[in-house]
Amino acid sequence: MAHIGIVGGGLMGCATALNLLEQGHSVTILERDAGGLPASVGNAGILAVPEIDPLARLDMLLSVPKWLLDPLGPLALRWQDLPALTPWLIRFLLSARAGKAAESRMALLHLMKSAEADHARLGAMAGISGHMRDTGALTVFDSVAARDKAFAHEIENARLLGCNVETLDVAEARRRVPALSGPFAGATFNDGYKTFEYPLTFLRRLQALLRERAALIDATVSRVARTGSGISVTTEGGRTFTFDRLAITAGVWSRRFVADLGLKVLLETERGYNTTFMNPSTVLEMPVFFSEHGFVATPFENALRIGGAVELASPDAPANYKRAAAMRRKMRRYVPDLQEEGGTEWMGRRPSTPDSVPVISLHPGDPRIAFAFGHGHLGLTLSATTGRHVARLLAGEGESALAPFSIARFQ
Repeated sequence: MAHIGIVGGGLMGCATALNLLEQGHSVTILERDAGGLPASVGNAGILAVPEIDPLARLDMLLSVPKWLLDPLGPLALRWQDLPALTPWLIRFLLSARAGKAAESRMALLHLMKSAEADHARLGAMAGISGHMRDTGALTVFDSVAARDKAFAHEIENARLLGCNVETLDVAEARRRVPALSGPFAGATFNDGYKTFEYPLTFLRRLQALLRERAALIDATVSRVARTGSGISVTTEGGRTFTFDRLAITAGVWSRRFVADLGLKVLLETERGYNTTFMNPSTVLEMPVFFSEHGFVATPFENALRIGGAVELASPDAPANYKRAAAMRRKMRRYVPDLQEEGGTEWMGRRPSTPDSVPVISLHPGDPRIAFAFGHGHLGLTLSATTGRHVARLLAGEGESALAPFSIARFQ
Protein backbone atom coordinates (compact mmCIF):
# COMPACT_ATOMS: atom_id res chain seq x y z
CA MET A 1 0.00 0.00 0.00
CA ALA A 2 1.03 3.61 -0.61
CA HIS A 3 2.00 6.48 1.65
CA ILE A 4 -0.45 9.22 0.66
CA GLY A 5 -0.24 12.85 1.71
CA ILE A 6 -3.21 15.18 2.06
CA VAL A 7 -2.80 18.96 2.02
CA GLY A 8 -5.75 20.32 3.99
CA GLY A 9 -7.34 18.86 7.10
CA GLY A 10 -10.88 20.24 6.97
CA LEU A 11 -13.91 18.10 6.23
CA MET A 12 -12.81 17.37 2.67
CA GLY A 13 -9.37 16.24 3.80
CA CYS A 14 -10.77 14.19 6.70
CA ALA A 15 -13.27 12.39 4.47
CA THR A 16 -10.55 11.65 1.92
CA ALA A 17 -8.21 10.37 4.64
CA LEU A 18 -10.79 7.99 6.10
CA ASN A 19 -11.54 6.51 2.68
CA LEU A 20 -7.83 6.04 2.00
CA LEU A 21 -7.30 4.40 5.39
CA GLU A 22 -10.18 2.07 4.57
CA GLN A 23 -8.22 1.00 1.48
CA GLY A 24 -5.22 0.19 3.69
CA HIS A 25 -2.97 3.12 2.83
CA SER A 26 -0.71 5.06 5.18
CA VAL A 27 -1.93 8.68 5.41
CA THR A 28 -0.32 11.94 6.49
CA ILE A 29 -2.47 15.09 6.65
CA LEU A 30 -0.91 18.55 6.73
CA GLU A 31 -3.27 21.29 7.93
CA ARG A 32 -2.30 24.96 8.23
CA ASP A 33 -4.47 25.49 11.33
CA ALA A 34 -5.40 22.08 12.73
CA GLY A 35 -6.70 23.51 15.99
CA GLY A 36 -8.33 26.55 14.42
CA LEU A 37 -11.68 27.37 12.90
CA PRO A 38 -11.54 26.74 9.14
CA ALA A 39 -14.51 26.96 6.77
CA SER A 40 -15.47 23.43 7.84
CA VAL A 41 -16.64 24.60 11.27
CA GLY A 42 -18.65 27.63 10.14
CA ASN A 43 -21.09 25.85 7.88
CA ALA A 44 -24.84 25.76 8.44
CA GLY A 45 -24.66 22.12 9.52
CA ILE A 46 -27.16 20.99 6.90
CA LEU A 47 -27.09 18.04 4.50
CA ALA A 48 -28.48 20.09 1.61
CA VAL A 49 -29.23 17.35 -0.92
CA PRO A 50 -32.02 19.33 -2.67
CA GLU A 51 -29.59 22.12 -3.66
CA ILE A 52 -28.55 21.00 -7.13
CA ASP A 53 -28.89 24.39 -8.83
CA PRO A 54 -25.63 26.21 -9.64
CA LEU A 55 -25.28 29.83 -8.56
CA ALA A 56 -24.44 30.74 -12.15
CA ARG A 57 -27.89 30.75 -13.76
CA LEU A 58 -30.11 33.30 -15.47
CA ASP A 59 -32.60 33.94 -12.65
CA MET A 60 -29.70 34.58 -10.27
CA LEU A 61 -28.11 37.09 -12.67
CA LEU A 62 -31.39 38.99 -12.95
CA SER A 63 -31.37 39.50 -9.17
CA VAL A 64 -27.74 40.69 -8.96
CA PRO A 65 -28.30 44.44 -9.66
CA LYS A 66 -30.91 44.71 -6.90
CA TRP A 67 -28.72 42.83 -4.44
CA LEU A 68 -25.63 44.91 -5.15
CA LEU A 69 -27.58 48.09 -4.34
CA ASP A 70 -27.78 46.86 -0.73
CA PRO A 71 -24.22 46.75 0.69
CA LEU A 72 -25.44 44.39 3.44
CA GLY A 73 -27.72 42.30 1.24
CA PRO A 74 -27.45 38.69 0.00
CA LEU A 75 -24.61 39.52 -2.40
CA ALA A 76 -21.77 42.01 -2.01
CA LEU A 77 -18.67 42.71 -4.07
CA ARG A 78 -15.58 44.28 -2.55
CA TRP A 79 -14.92 46.66 -5.40
CA GLN A 80 -11.21 47.16 -4.69
CA ASP A 81 -10.79 43.40 -5.36
CA LEU A 82 -12.59 43.60 -8.72
CA PRO A 83 -9.44 43.42 -10.91
CA ALA A 84 -8.38 40.14 -9.31
CA LEU A 85 -11.92 38.77 -9.43
CA THR A 86 -12.60 39.70 -13.07
CA PRO A 87 -11.49 36.40 -14.72
CA TRP A 88 -13.69 34.44 -12.30
CA LEU A 89 -16.64 36.80 -12.87
CA ILE A 90 -16.37 36.55 -16.65
CA ARG A 91 -16.41 32.75 -16.44
CA PHE A 92 -19.35 33.01 -14.01
CA LEU A 93 -21.35 34.99 -16.57
CA LEU A 94 -20.54 32.48 -19.30
CA SER A 95 -21.53 29.62 -17.01
CA ALA A 96 -24.99 31.14 -16.54
CA ARG A 97 -25.98 30.34 -20.12
CA ALA A 98 -28.97 27.98 -20.10
CA GLY A 99 -27.15 25.01 -21.61
CA LYS A 100 -24.11 25.35 -19.37
CA ALA A 101 -26.22 25.86 -16.23
CA ALA A 102 -28.15 22.69 -17.09
CA GLU A 103 -24.90 20.74 -17.41
CA SER A 104 -23.73 22.02 -14.02
CA ARG A 105 -27.06 21.05 -12.47
CA MET A 106 -26.79 17.51 -13.80
CA ALA A 107 -23.22 17.23 -12.51
CA LEU A 108 -24.29 18.29 -9.02
CA LEU A 109 -27.25 15.91 -9.19
CA HIS A 110 -24.86 13.02 -9.80
CA LEU A 111 -23.00 13.78 -6.56
CA MET A 112 -26.14 14.50 -4.54
CA LYS A 113 -27.75 11.16 -5.33
CA SER A 114 -25.23 9.37 -3.10
CA ALA A 115 -24.50 12.14 -0.57
CA GLU A 116 -26.66 10.80 2.25
CA ALA A 117 -25.47 7.21 1.84
CA ASP A 118 -21.86 8.36 1.66
CA HIS A 119 -22.23 10.30 4.92
CA ALA A 120 -23.75 7.26 6.60
CA ARG A 121 -20.81 5.19 5.36
CA LEU A 122 -18.30 7.84 6.51
CA GLY A 123 -19.91 7.87 9.95
CA ALA A 124 -19.64 4.08 10.12
CA MET A 125 -15.94 4.23 9.19
CA ALA A 126 -15.40 6.82 11.93
CA GLY A 127 -17.50 4.98 14.51
CA ILE A 128 -20.00 7.86 14.58
CA SER A 129 -23.76 7.42 14.58
CA GLY A 130 -26.70 9.69 15.22
CA HIS A 131 -24.85 12.69 13.75
CA MET A 132 -27.59 13.42 11.16
CA ARG A 133 -31.20 14.16 12.12
CA ASP A 134 -34.24 13.89 9.82
CA THR A 135 -35.49 17.43 10.28
CA GLY A 136 -36.35 18.66 6.80
CA ALA A 137 -36.22 22.43 6.35
CA LEU A 138 -38.68 25.29 6.11
CA THR A 139 -38.31 28.22 3.72
CA VAL A 140 -40.32 31.39 4.39
CA PHE A 141 -41.38 33.91 1.75
CA ASP A 142 -42.55 37.52 1.74
CA SER A 143 -45.16 36.94 -0.96
CA VAL A 144 -47.37 34.06 -2.08
CA ALA A 145 -46.16 34.58 -5.66
CA ALA A 146 -42.52 34.07 -4.57
CA ARG A 147 -43.49 30.96 -2.60
CA ASP A 148 -45.39 29.42 -5.49
CA LYS A 149 -42.62 30.13 -7.98
CA ALA A 150 -40.04 28.52 -5.68
CA PHE A 151 -42.35 25.57 -5.01
CA ALA A 152 -42.70 24.81 -8.72
CA HIS A 153 -38.92 24.57 -9.04
CA GLU A 154 -38.43 22.64 -5.80
CA ILE A 155 -40.95 20.06 -6.97
CA GLU A 156 -38.88 19.54 -10.11
CA ASN A 157 -35.71 19.00 -8.07
CA ALA A 158 -37.54 16.76 -5.60
CA ARG A 159 -38.66 14.49 -8.45
CA LEU A 160 -35.02 13.98 -9.44
CA LEU A 161 -33.89 13.31 -5.87
CA GLY A 162 -36.82 11.38 -4.41
CA CYS A 163 -37.77 13.87 -1.69
CA ASN A 164 -41.07 15.63 -0.94
CA VAL A 165 -42.02 19.32 -0.90
CA GLU A 166 -45.14 20.97 0.54
CA THR A 167 -46.55 24.49 0.36
CA LEU A 168 -47.62 25.86 3.74
CA ASP A 169 -49.79 28.79 4.69
CA VAL A 170 -48.73 31.07 7.53
CA ALA A 171 -50.72 29.20 10.18
CA GLU A 172 -49.24 25.81 9.28
CA ALA A 173 -45.70 27.20 9.10
CA ARG A 174 -46.13 28.70 12.58
CA ARG A 175 -47.54 25.43 13.88
CA ARG A 176 -44.35 23.68 12.80
CA VAL A 177 -42.02 26.51 13.90
CA PRO A 178 -43.85 28.60 16.53
CA ALA A 179 -41.01 31.14 16.81
CA LEU A 180 -42.02 32.51 13.37
CA SER A 181 -44.42 35.02 14.90
CA GLY A 182 -43.47 37.95 12.63
CA PRO A 183 -45.16 38.75 9.30
CA PHE A 184 -44.60 36.61 6.20
CA ALA A 185 -46.81 35.31 3.38
CA GLY A 186 -46.19 31.57 3.33
CA ALA A 187 -43.58 28.82 3.31
CA THR A 188 -42.44 25.57 1.80
CA PHE A 189 -41.27 22.46 3.61
CA ASN A 190 -38.74 20.09 2.01
CA ASP A 191 -38.04 16.76 3.71
CA GLY A 192 -34.81 16.24 1.73
CA TYR A 193 -32.73 18.25 4.21
CA LYS A 194 -31.07 16.77 7.29
CA THR A 195 -29.32 18.53 10.18
CA PHE A 196 -25.86 17.50 11.42
CA GLU A 197 -24.55 17.76 14.92
CA TYR A 198 -22.72 20.99 15.74
CA PRO A 199 -20.14 21.45 12.92
CA LEU A 200 -17.12 22.05 15.16
CA THR A 201 -17.94 18.92 17.17
CA PHE A 202 -18.27 16.86 14.00
CA LEU A 203 -14.92 18.05 12.59
CA ARG A 204 -13.11 17.51 15.90
CA ARG A 205 -14.47 13.95 16.15
CA LEU A 206 -13.10 13.15 12.70
CA GLN A 207 -9.75 14.80 13.45
CA ALA A 208 -9.43 12.96 16.76
CA LEU A 209 -9.88 9.63 15.00
CA LEU A 210 -7.32 10.58 12.36
CA ARG A 211 -4.79 11.49 15.03
CA GLU A 212 -5.09 7.88 16.18
CA ARG A 213 -5.05 6.16 12.80
CA ALA A 214 -2.96 8.54 10.65
CA ALA A 215 -0.51 11.42 11.04
CA LEU A 216 -2.21 14.83 11.39
CA ILE A 217 0.47 17.52 11.32
CA ASP A 218 -0.14 21.19 12.10
CA ALA A 219 1.94 22.83 9.36
CA THR A 220 1.48 25.35 6.58
CA VAL A 221 2.50 23.93 3.22
CA SER A 222 4.50 26.36 1.11
CA ARG A 223 5.16 24.29 -1.99
CA VAL A 224 4.41 21.01 -3.72
CA ALA A 225 6.43 19.52 -6.56
CA ARG A 226 6.56 16.42 -8.72
CA THR A 227 9.74 14.38 -8.59
CA GLY A 228 10.80 11.05 -9.99
CA SER A 229 10.67 9.43 -6.56
CA GLY A 230 7.31 10.87 -5.49
CA ILE A 231 5.43 14.06 -4.72
CA SER A 232 7.43 16.50 -2.61
CA VAL A 233 5.66 18.73 -0.05
CA THR A 234 7.58 21.50 1.72
CA THR A 235 6.26 23.40 4.75
CA GLU A 236 6.94 26.99 5.81
CA GLY A 237 8.96 25.55 8.68
CA GLY A 238 11.39 23.97 6.21
CA ARG A 239 10.29 20.34 6.56
CA THR A 240 10.02 18.26 3.40
CA PHE A 241 7.83 15.19 2.96
CA THR A 242 7.83 12.84 0.00
CA PHE A 243 4.67 10.89 -0.72
CA ASP A 244 3.78 8.20 -3.21
CA ARG A 245 0.57 10.06 -3.98
CA LEU A 246 -0.99 13.34 -2.92
CA ALA A 247 -4.49 14.79 -2.51
CA ILE A 248 -4.93 18.57 -2.37
CA THR A 249 -8.01 19.49 -0.33
CA ALA A 250 -7.00 22.93 0.96
CA GLY A 251 -10.02 25.01 -0.03
CA VAL A 252 -9.23 28.33 -1.68
CA TRP A 253 -5.57 27.93 -0.70
CA SER A 254 -5.41 24.98 -3.13
CA ARG A 255 -4.94 27.38 -6.04
CA ARG A 256 -1.33 28.11 -5.07
CA PHE A 257 -0.50 24.39 -5.23
CA VAL A 258 -2.32 24.01 -8.54
CA ALA A 259 0.06 26.68 -9.89
CA ASP A 260 3.07 24.83 -8.39
CA LEU A 261 2.01 21.80 -10.40
CA GLY A 262 1.83 23.69 -13.68
CA LEU A 263 -1.95 23.96 -13.92
CA LYS A 264 -4.59 26.70 -13.82
CA VAL A 265 -7.86 27.00 -11.93
CA LEU A 266 -10.45 29.72 -11.39
CA LEU A 267 -11.08 29.53 -7.66
CA GLU A 268 -12.23 32.43 -5.51
CA THR A 269 -13.95 32.88 -2.16
CA GLU A 270 -17.63 33.42 -1.57
CA ARG A 271 -17.07 34.76 1.91
CA GLY A 272 -19.91 34.04 4.29
CA TYR A 273 -20.79 35.31 7.78
CA ASN A 274 -22.65 33.87 10.71
CA THR A 275 -23.61 34.44 14.32
CA THR A 276 -23.82 31.53 16.76
CA PHE A 277 -25.78 31.74 20.00
CA MET A 278 -24.96 29.14 22.63
CA ASN A 279 -27.85 28.09 24.89
CA PRO A 280 -30.17 30.34 22.88
CA SER A 281 -33.48 31.67 24.16
CA THR A 282 -35.02 31.17 20.69
CA VAL A 283 -35.98 27.62 19.74
CA LEU A 284 -36.40 26.43 16.15
CA GLU A 285 -37.64 22.93 15.39
CA MET A 286 -35.72 22.71 12.10
CA PRO A 287 -33.52 24.83 9.82
CA VAL A 288 -35.37 27.85 8.43
CA PHE A 289 -34.24 29.41 5.16
CA PHE A 290 -34.89 33.07 4.43
CA SER A 291 -34.07 32.60 0.77
CA GLU A 292 -35.15 36.03 -0.44
CA HIS A 293 -32.53 37.44 1.93
CA GLY A 294 -29.83 34.82 1.38
CA PHE A 295 -29.42 33.27 4.84
CA VAL A 296 -30.52 30.36 7.02
CA ALA A 297 -30.98 29.73 10.74
CA THR A 298 -30.00 26.27 11.98
CA PRO A 299 -30.77 24.87 15.43
CA PHE A 300 -28.21 22.56 17.03
CA GLU A 301 -28.18 21.02 20.47
CA ASN A 302 -27.69 24.02 22.80
CA ALA A 303 -26.91 26.37 19.87
CA LEU A 304 -28.50 28.44 17.12
CA ARG A 305 -26.57 29.59 14.04
CA ILE A 306 -27.69 32.35 11.67
CA GLY A 307 -25.58 32.70 8.57
CA GLY A 308 -25.15 32.83 4.83
CA ALA A 309 -24.97 35.51 2.14
CA VAL A 310 -22.12 35.91 -0.35
CA GLU A 311 -19.29 38.44 -0.30
CA LEU A 312 -16.93 38.27 -3.26
CA ALA A 313 -13.59 39.47 -1.94
CA SER A 314 -9.95 38.56 -1.52
CA PRO A 315 -9.47 35.79 1.07
CA ASP A 316 -7.29 38.09 3.15
CA ALA A 317 -9.54 41.17 3.04
CA PRO A 318 -10.73 42.46 6.44
CA ALA A 319 -14.02 40.97 7.64
CA ASN A 320 -17.15 43.15 7.55
CA TYR A 321 -19.19 41.89 10.49
CA LYS A 322 -21.96 44.37 9.71
CA ARG A 323 -23.08 41.63 7.33
CA ALA A 324 -23.63 39.23 10.25
CA ALA A 325 -25.54 41.93 12.13
CA ALA A 326 -27.72 42.59 9.07
CA MET A 327 -28.80 38.94 8.97
CA ARG A 328 -29.76 39.03 12.65
CA ARG A 329 -31.73 42.23 12.10
CA LYS A 330 -33.60 40.77 9.13
CA MET A 331 -34.38 37.57 11.02
CA ARG A 332 -36.03 39.55 13.81
CA ARG A 333 -38.70 40.59 11.30
CA TYR A 334 -39.80 36.95 11.28
CA VAL A 335 -38.61 35.87 14.74
CA PRO A 336 -39.11 38.94 16.96
CA ASP A 337 -37.92 37.09 20.06
CA LEU A 338 -34.42 36.47 18.67
CA GLN A 339 -32.03 37.62 21.38
CA GLU A 340 -29.99 40.79 20.90
CA GLU A 341 -26.82 39.86 22.79
CA GLY A 342 -24.53 36.91 23.43
CA GLY A 343 -23.78 35.73 19.90
CA THR A 344 -20.34 35.01 18.45
CA GLU A 345 -19.68 36.35 14.94
CA TRP A 346 -17.57 34.50 12.36
CA MET A 347 -16.44 34.90 8.77
CA GLY A 348 -15.41 32.02 6.51
CA ARG A 349 -14.09 31.52 3.00
CA ARG A 350 -16.11 29.21 0.78
CA PRO A 351 -13.88 28.03 -2.08
CA SER A 352 -15.94 28.42 -5.25
CA THR A 353 -15.58 27.76 -8.95
CA PRO A 354 -17.46 30.02 -11.37
CA ASP A 355 -19.75 27.19 -12.56
CA SER A 356 -20.49 25.87 -9.00
CA VAL A 357 -19.05 22.50 -10.04
CA PRO A 358 -16.25 21.41 -7.70
CA VAL A 359 -12.92 20.05 -8.85
CA ILE A 360 -12.73 16.30 -8.12
CA SER A 361 -9.99 15.20 -10.43
CA LEU A 362 -6.60 13.70 -11.05
CA HIS A 363 -3.79 15.86 -12.40
CA PRO A 364 -4.14 15.50 -16.21
CA GLY A 365 -0.46 14.68 -16.51
CA ASP A 366 0.22 12.82 -13.28
CA PRO A 367 -2.21 10.26 -11.79
CA ARG A 368 -0.32 10.38 -8.50
CA ILE A 369 -2.01 13.70 -7.68
CA ALA A 370 -5.70 14.32 -6.97
CA PHE A 371 -7.59 17.58 -6.39
CA ALA A 372 -10.75 18.11 -4.32
CA PHE A 373 -11.90 21.68 -3.74
CA GLY A 374 -14.31 24.37 -4.96
CA HIS A 375 -17.52 23.05 -3.37
CA GLY A 376 -18.85 26.51 -2.48
CA HIS A 377 -21.91 26.27 -0.22
CA LEU A 378 -21.93 22.47 -0.42
CA GLY A 379 -18.67 21.50 1.28
CA LEU A 380 -20.26 19.65 4.19
CA THR A 381 -22.95 18.08 2.03
CA LEU A 382 -20.52 16.72 -0.56
CA SER A 383 -17.49 16.00 1.64
CA ALA A 384 -18.17 12.29 2.16
CA THR A 385 -19.00 11.72 -1.51
CA THR A 386 -15.90 13.61 -2.62
CA GLY A 387 -13.65 11.67 -0.25
CA ARG A 388 -14.93 8.40 -1.67
CA HIS A 389 -14.33 9.54 -5.24
CA VAL A 390 -10.82 10.86 -4.52
CA ALA A 391 -9.78 7.57 -2.94
CA ARG A 392 -11.06 5.69 -5.98
CA LEU A 393 -9.28 8.08 -8.37
CA LEU A 394 -5.97 7.58 -6.61
CA ALA A 395 -6.55 3.83 -6.83
CA GLY A 396 -6.93 4.11 -10.60
CA GLU A 397 -10.69 3.55 -10.47
CA GLY A 398 -11.96 6.66 -12.25
CA GLU A 399 -15.39 6.86 -13.83
CA SER A 400 -16.70 8.75 -16.84
CA ALA A 401 -19.37 10.49 -14.72
CA LEU A 402 -16.60 12.50 -13.04
CA ALA A 403 -15.58 14.17 -16.32
CA PRO A 404 -17.47 17.43 -15.53
CA PHE A 405 -15.41 17.80 -12.34
CA SER A 406 -12.01 17.61 -14.07
CA ILE A 407 -9.50 20.39 -13.52
CA ALA A 408 -8.76 20.05 -17.25
CA ARG A 409 -11.73 22.35 -17.98
CA PHE A 410 -9.64 25.30 -16.75
CA GLN A 411 -6.54 24.56 -18.82
